[in-house]
Amino acid sequence: MLRDADGTPLPQRFGPYVLFDLIGRGGMAEIFLGRTFTRLGAPRLVAVKRMLAHLSADAQFGRMLIAEAKLCASLRHANIVQVYDLGRIDERLHIDMEYVEGLDLHRLLRLCTRRQIPFPPEYAFFILEEACRGLAHAHRAVAEDGRPLRIVHRDLSPTNVLVSFEGEVKLCDFGIARAAAEALPPDEAAAEAETLRGKFAYMAPEQARGDPVDQRADVFGFGILIWELLAGRRLYKGGNDVETLRLARDAAVPPLPRRGRPWEDAAQALLDRALAPRPADRFPDTDALHDAIRDIILGFDIRCSQLGFAEFLRAHFADEVVPLRRDRERALDLIAPPRHAAGENGDGPPGGLERRTHRPNSTML
Repeated sequence: MLRDADGTPLPQRFGPYVLFDLIGRGGMAEIFLGRTFTRLGAPRLVAVKRMLAHLSADAQFGRMLIAEAKLCASLRHANIVQVYDLGRIDERLHIDMEYVEGLDLHRLLRLCTRRQIPFPPEYAFFILEEACRGLAHAHRAVAEDGRPLRIVHRDLSPTNVLVSFEGEVKLCDFGIARAAAEALPPDEAAAEAETLRGKFAYMAPEQARGDPVDQRADVFGFGILIWELLAGRRLYKGGNDVETLRLARDAAVPPLPRRGRPWEDAAQALLDRALAPRPADRFPDTDALHDAIRDIILGFDIRCSQLGFAEFLRAHFADEVVPLRRDRERALDLIAPPRHAAGENGDGPPGGLERRTHRPNSTML
């Protein structure tokens, strides 16, 4: 039986949501697949990111989650997971996000290895171009007054690149992203600069040293994604966090493995620039990085459509995700049938499920 971090079994009610599957768990929050209903009573699947109970009373973590939601809610792009809502239920902060039915890149590549399915390079280039579009959009984002937000994702690892069975590619989890330091109070900005966050294996060397970072750190992190997708293996192979952090600080990147592919020289030239140890030697921004990826695709006639990528994913991996999700959703229907979803005014939570929480006190932030 699936349970949350508190030991409460799923499915469970959480305000207007019924949480019935656990998508992911980190040190700050859990992400659930949930079902809610529109005001007309139509069911809607959502991903609900809920802060862990022991952090709910921590003001600093609360600010981080709120900042993440507000930051992501300002980003509207086909290659970025959309944030729909931010609130507080039973003193627990949560973010209501778009549910992407598919796989993250880490799981996709592991399944390819396990099933001995070669990952075609045309799909790698398709993923890279689409993900880079989303990152470039985030980097260009501005506030309502036109001030550049200067967002830095700082965690461009394969688990934060999602691919759907419709062939979509979306960046997610800007949970450690930050806007420009001047947007923070001075004491928080100083603490931010001194804190290491993110996965060591995907850090730019300046980030691994704890130095201030700008968007060129994301260029480096994205360069690691490029290297790993084209090489078919991890870049840094540290035996533990300490060793991986040392490798990230040194930024000693080996050449891309040679396999006689026609685009290898062009890809190596791109990587030499994206993975330059000094930020000044990298691509100046992700628009330039995207253009370099696109030049390789066009220059070497690398063809891949979203439909073709979707067919590949469905043919090989849909059986790992879709049947299990649908089985759990069908089991949920036995407890909370959709026809009883709407309340008297058509906007209430689904009925029929034994309540496991206090009456929600939902507050929009």
